[in-house]
Amino acid sequence: MPSHKLDLNASCIPAVSQVYRPVSADLQSPAEAPPSSAAAGAYRYVKERLLDGRYPGGVLLSENELARELGISRTPVRQAFVQLEAEELLDMYPRRGALVRPVSMSEAEDVLEARLLIETHCVRRVALQGPALAAVLLEGIAGQERTLADGGAGFTVADREFHHAIVAANHNAILVRQYDALRDRQQRMTATLVARDPARVAQFIAEHREIAGAIERRDADQAVVLVEAHLRRAYELAQRPRH
Repeated sequence: MPSHKLDLNASCIPAVSQVYRPVSADLQSPAEAPPSSAAAGAYRYVKERLLDGRYPGGVLLSENELARELGISRTPVRQAFVQLEAEELLDMYPRRGALVRPVSMSEAEDVLEARLLIETHCVRRVALQGPALAAVLLEGIAGQERTLADGGAGFTVADREFHHAIVAANHNAILVRQYDALRDRQQRMTATLVARDPARVAQFIAEHREIAGAIERRDADQAVVLVEAHLRRAYELAQRPRH
């Protein structure tokens, strides 16, 4: 893949208090959710499991089973499925249910390219914030380490929040919106990798700590190298066949 570099001069550095907003709050917005409260609840329930890997690619979800599990009728479950199909997370099959759409290799490559463009650009600019931003990132890393006690459960959200904090620190609303558009695919890819090899979580956390250390030293060049290596390594691991 060709290297992409954007060289824009920073005009201001935002306050750290403006940097960090938990991404988990963005799981659902009013514009996304189905209209009824039952459908909205089913939507949240299924989407959370799609993003954290509990519903992996290739699994067929049953309207009847989910309706019984949630104590609701099939109609709101179907409404949730329709919304999730519109978000390209499910493929519906009449009278059978909905198939969880796997993340394809081409889709993973597209996500990697977009993340490299946005994250390496942003980390180069925000490295100037040094210890102030590093403190925010290290706090997030402490949360990631707490997920190790549960075998990495919850790491996908914590991982996303770490990377989002770097992008948000650049204080470019357009880039943040573009990055947020990758949110669901990014979390699903991370969840797939963690499910395949839970031991990798500790390595990812160590790499996050190295990135935060480079930012703390205001070493922009090293921060870019570390972010790019981190993203490429995760992508390569995700593409390895299961044994």
